Amino acid sequence: MAQAVVEAAKYVGAGLAMGIGAIGPAIGEGHIGQGAMESMGRQPEMVGTLTTRMLLSQAVAESTGLYSLLIAFMILLF
Repeated sequence: MAQAVVEAAKYVGAGLAMGIGAIGPAIGEGHIGQGAMESMGRQPEMVGTLTTRMLLSQAVAESTGLYSLLIAFMILLF
């Protein structure tokens, strides 16, 4: 019985880690995209530079989501 409770707590903990850990990157990436689209609308000649910087910024923002995925896997496996 105790092993079943521990196993259930692992799944709940991994789900919470992934669910809460995905909220921040999603909001951050939305703000990054919004700012880039507004800038591209104002200065169409800068589209190439803005696209490169937007993609780099989104990759940095997404890294926290990947860290929460790693933590979720660690919770499940150990």
